[in-house]
Amino acid sequence: MTPTIQPDTIPITSATDWQPDPKSPRRRPPWIRVRAPSGENYERVRDLMRSKTLHTVCEEAQCPNLGECWGKGTATFLMMGDTCTRSCGFCDIKTGRPSPLDWGEPNRIAESVRAMGLQHVVITSVNRDERADGGAPIFAMVIRRIRQLQPGCSIEVLIPDFKGKEFALKMVMDAQPEILNHNVETVPRLFKRVQPQDRYEWALSTLQNAKRMDKLVLTKSGIMLGLGETLAEVRETMCDLVSVGVDILTLGQYLQPSKRHLPIERYYSPQEFDELREAGLAMGFKWVESGPLVRSSYRAAEQVRELSRLEHFRLHEARLG
Repeated sequence: MTPTIQPDTIPITSATDWQPDPKSPRRRPPWIRVRAPSGENYERVRDLMRSKTLHTVCEEAQCPNLGECWGKGTATFLMMGDTCTRSCGFCDIKTGRPSPLDWGEPNRIAESVRAMGLQHVVITSVNRDERADGGAPIFAMVIRRIRQLQPGCSIEVLIPDFKGKEFALKMVMDAQPEILNHNVETVPRLFKRVQPQDRYEWALSTLQNAKRMDKLVLTKSGIMLGLGETLAEVRETMCDLVSVGVDILTLGQYLQPSKRHLPIERYYSPQEFDELREAGLAMGFKWVESGPLVRSSYRAAEQVRELSRLEHFRLHEARLG
């Protein structure tokens, strides 16, 4: 698949009038607002996760949309424990030696999906590089179990790169998720600084191979902004993603979880995010979610509802009977 437009022809020239306080250069601009989590649905989701001994990336990664999403009764399940084998500079999930895989976890997640009555679910995991398969069998198990317990629920998996191993990816693809998500996170120049154990080539090959293994799957990826990239580099990365057939793109502002994480180099304005969205659609993405607080699974259910209007996606629904 070839990009329909060259990156250097896309006019994105906006600059925000907001400037950081020189005494507090990391102070957030006024458009970064996070609602404190509360409400009946939030408490119901929280209690359900605790009762099933499950983790969510919403909590582990300190997602700014936790209150909004849990308030709607939705969550992104985090599998294979709460300890990651990689040490990315942006992520607040702890790094270390993980516990053995819990093979009962897929069933507990499926039971939670049924209890919540979900019509779309997002499943992700920590990296498990100590295993040759990266934990891919767990993804396959949870997809199949959700189909058994909650028929009609579409499934989005946000997977690791499995170090580019095709046999691990094939395990996931054979279970036929509706959406296969893998985030590049940043531009190629910053990969070693932002995610030192990852490779840009692994990310692109994961997305490209997923589409090759299943032509009907919708592929998805995301980029964080504010880590020191240039707009030209963002446009080039977006074109790379289009060239390997990515359907859905998410763009959001990086927010530093703590002082030990990578600093924020720049805040992008809402107008700039809007212009990047329009640029992405012009390149050929089917859907672009772009905004300061956008995260990989933000409004995922809404994306599915909109994309269900396409004949392409209706073929996925036929898989579910």
